[in-house]
Amino acid sequence: MSLAPKKPLDMEALIGSILLTGVLLSVAFLLAGLLWHWMTTGDPEFHYTLQGTNLFEFWVSDIRQVTTGAFQPRLFVNIGIGLLMLTPYVRVLASLLYFLFIEHNVKYTFFTGFVLAVLTYSLFLS
Repeated sequence: MSLAPKKPLDMEALIGSILLTGVLLSVAFLLAGLLWHWMTTGDPEFHYTLQGTNLFEFWVSDIRQVTTGAFQPRLFVNIGIGLLMLTPYVRVLASLLYFLFIEHNVKYTFFTGFVLAVLTYSLFLS
């Protein structure tokens, strides 16, 4: 059993991991969808408009496709776009939880909560 002091949570490493994971997952889905589309159609370009006016509606249409088993290249591209849009939201949520439960910093918790509320409104409700 080690008697070394417990290392506090490294917020910068956590935020970096969240951002890196979100971007890499997004790129993986985007590339998979684009390559699949290119291999099946011979056209490397995607010609379509995004469905839904906010991230919630955008994800609902994708979830419907997944539940019906309608896997298409467009679904993978949509998931990649959605993950990329959701990455900063998860980053701010992690910051809020860090300031609230680890730092116990009321001022930063309030400001981060305000940013999270604005992001929630703009991504899911507008």
